[in-house]
Amino acid sequence: MVRLAVEKDILNILDLLRQVNEVHFKGRPDIFKLGVKYSYEEIKEKLNLKNEPILVWADGEDNAKGYCFCVVKKTEQSSVLKPIKTLYIDDLCVDEDHRGEHIGKALYESALNLAKELGCYNLTLNVWSCNPSAMRFYEKLGLVPQKIYMEKVLV
Repeated sequence: MVRLAVEKDILNILDLLRQVNEVHFKGRPDIFKLGVKYSYEEIKEKLNLKNEPILVWADGEDNAKGYCFCVVKKTEQSSVLKPIKTLYIDDLCVDEDHRGEHIGKALYESALNLAKELGCYNLTLNVWSCNPSAMRFYEKLGLVPQKIYMEKVLV
């Protein structure tokens, strides 16, 4: 079941954040260091932010086994861009012991429904190229590249 995160989910979310960080660290140790993206207190503060909902997939015992950090963004009109409202998935993770159980798909579909309810034009996210399984997962869900962020490492 997907629902909004509450304070009792924070410890599980922290463990999931660690799992995501390990994937990124293994893929790009030149950029990532081991740690977690947010502290307990930072997540607790985010739980109260209307424009940054955190969705969790909870098992039958109501323990969070996956999360989806979302951010509602509004692009201001410029000389070349139209003003649009976007639901950005900042982070999505399923517990490594529960991957393949369609939890990620349920979280994504809930975020997609939320975007529609909020009147968003689109749903966006970033995925690291060092995480090909995540890229395949998002492609299976129908996402397509919007732009490609490229680099040349200089050291």
